Amino acid sequence: MSLRFFLIEDDAVVRKMLEKIIVESGLGEVVGQAEDGLHVSIDQLYSVDVILIDLLMPGLDGIQTIKKLKAQGFIGPFIMISQVEHKEMIGQAYLCGIDTYIHKPINRYEVISVLRRVADYMAAVSSLNSIRRLLHTLEQSKKHDMYPSPPQHTAYYEKAGLEQKIEQLLLTLGIAGESGAADLLHIMQWLAEAEHNGATMHDLPPLKELYRQIIKRLHGSDEESSLQKEIKAMEQRVRRMIFQAFTHLSSLGLTDYTNPTFEHFAPRLFDFKQIRLRMKELEAGKKTTKCRINVKKFLSAFYIEVKGA
Repeated sequence: MSLRFFLIEDDAVVRKMLEKIIVESGLGEVVGQAEDGLHVSIDQLYSVDVILIDLLMPGLDGIQTIKKLKAQGFIGPFIMISQVEHKEMIGQAYLCGIDTYIHKPINRYEVISVLRRVADYMAAVSSLNSIRRLLHTLEQSKKHDMYPSPPQHTAYYEKAGLEQKIEQLLLTLGIAGESGAADLLHIMQWLAEAEHNGATMHDLPPLKELYRQIIKRLHGSDEESSLQKEIKAMEQRVRRMIFQAFTHLSSLGLTDYTNPTFEHFAPRLFDFKQIRLRMKELEAGKKTTKCRINVKKFLSAFYIEVKGA
């Protein structure tokens, strides 16, 4: 499993060593770096799977930074890097949410071993989630087959048609494999049902409320702490997936400005000024971005594309 890493470390030499180890070992790529926690926000982490973070840094230390990024919605693993041996401080870091620990001075074999364990764990979780989604889909299909009243039967085939159109668009935009693809399917189904009941795109609720309604429908939970956690997780998956579509289209435009996929989707799904900015970033070899993405615009435009497909 190839992962996308973000490094938060005040020592440039250590950052360079970590990037070299990650790339040469084939574990993935470093898509962004920062020298302290003050200069990192969730907007820089759309495409990030794992954060490697120093414990002791000027400005915001590692523990404070983890708290900040978790509050903003990042749900990926944190791997702490430090030479600190103080057990209470390390224990506090684990309580704040780090998944594992790498000691300084950096040891190539320790880094590779730790990152491979994390990659294997994330791959296993991803596979289990895929299996759960498949089983849920099969279970729902069986229910439709067992109780096929005519209205339900028609709705079932309409739903299946919607899913096929969504899957085709996901493939076109290069995001079919993203974890947020399943969330996008649920959002599109919600919008289709809302439109069937007389709502318009102008009636689309705030995104967090939309996510809340979908999560309550899927999980049936009213516990606020659990809902908030699931909302943040969905929010990050969706933003990450949309950022990947944004980057994919920008890359197509950079290669061939007359590419039909780029020409059709870039101005419809995104602000074209932001697309142009991302193209310049890619041309300059920048892995981080200053672009702003309008999630609500994307969802509305994506639904319009699905209806017209």
